[in-house]
Amino acid sequence: MSRTRRAVLFLLAAGPALLFGRAQPPDYPTRLHLPNPGGEENPRLPNGKLQKDAIAEQEHKDALKETEQLIKAANELKAELEKAGDYVVPVTAIRKTKQIERLARKIRGKLKN
Repeated sequence: MSRTRRAVLFLLAAGPALLFGRAQPPDYPTRLHLPNPGGEENPRLPNGKLQKDAIAEQEHKDALKETEQLIKAANELKAELEKAGDYVVPVTAIRKTKQIERLARKIRGKLKN
């Protein structure tokens, strides 16, 4: 490939990156910090509790409730398999495993956040 072809290909490939790389001013903020309209860093509820504490408490209660549902579904699955006998897997048991899996993923997702 000739030198001029290489130069043209390089300019075509790298040209937009060079142009757009310089389009922003160097002191442009990467993240905007909007002021809190209430003026407080940690807003409080009317009862005096911090809003983030109330949210965390409610999420904990929800996780406990969903865990109870998960345990109940697992016990129902166990009972179905014991009742079905040897070498038999009922279709309802497969549905129950899907329900258990969905609940477990939901709980794990909430606990990760």
